[in-house]
Amino acid sequence: MVLILSREAVEKVLKMSDCIDAVEKAFGELASNKAVMPLRPTINVDEYEGVSLYMPAYLMETGSLACKIVTVYKNNPQKFNLPTILGTVLLQDPRTGKVICMMEGGIVTAMRTGAVTGVAAKYLARKDSKTIGLFGAGAQGRTQLMAICTVLDIERCKVYDISAEAANRFKQELEPKLGIKIEVASSPIEAMQNGVVITATTSEKPILDGRKLLEGTFVSGIGSHAPTRRELDTETIKRSKLVVDQKSACLAEAGDIVIPIKEGAITEDHVYAELGELVLGKKPGRTNEKEITVFKSVGLAIQDVATAKLVYDKAKEAGVGVELEI
Repeated sequence: MVLILSREAVEKVLKMSDCIDAVEKAFGELASNKAVMPLRPTINVDEYEGVSLYMPAYLMETGSLACKIVTVYKNNPQKFNLPTILGTVLLQDPRTGKVICMMEGGIVTAMRTGAVTGVAAKYLARKDSKTIGLFGAGAQGRTQLMAICTVLDIERCKVYDISAEAANRFKQELEPKLGIKIEVASSPIEAMQNGVVITATTSEKPILDGRKLLEGTFVSGIGSHAPTRRELDTETIKRSKLVVDQKSACLAEAGDIVIPIKEGAITEDHVYAELGELVLGKKPGRTNEKEITVFKSVGLAIQDVATAKLVYDKAKEAGVGVELEI
């Protein structure tokens, strides 16, 4: 039997605090060489301005084996009334290889992407951070804010989006849910001059002006995952203590880093650490109140696999989902 979990079923059992814990443990496994994770194959579907990614991984300690198929089609909302990001996760029994669960992967992607910023913030953000500037009022922006509010005592968020309507909907939905003050920023500068800055957009060009970042800022860039695109400009990267989810993946896929290297502004050695090294205590995270810390993530399969196993266990415990023979 295969357990089928809809988006509603996943949302019912998946809590951000649990997801952050699961993702943090997964990065510890990766840094301990207890994870198997091939570099994800990517297929560009240029005629429809889309990309399809296939993300398998195996976490030995967690006992989680899975593959996520995720697509990013930027025209989906306008043309098809569908989310920009769609996904499906297949979870297997590592003892037999049998698929034991199929779950909607859009909410898994959104939650685990928020969770990784939450993990990074634990090590790289100032503990007294009270304000956040958020670029992007979509599904990713929602879970980013949820995660930051889980690990930090955030009081106010300034959200900036090219769609004022989207930003206002974001405010109306999240303000009562999270119990914080949310303001619609009138300009990028207003959003970026906060203790925490998160970019969760589909922009192909930099949306931050690194010259105007305040000392002590923590920046998480999660929207860009192609070598020719970036949300963070060269100055932001140059000024930062730079931590990545995985160095090899970011050097292959993160334009935020690849482009400054090609410009000669930095070298590969500018990458200070991988997140798993901070989790295991191999390197310290933030070491003073003035340094600008940047976390760059292109998204790793271990995040999906850890989250999928968590969802499956919670769903079985709660009796959620439909079991089918296939």
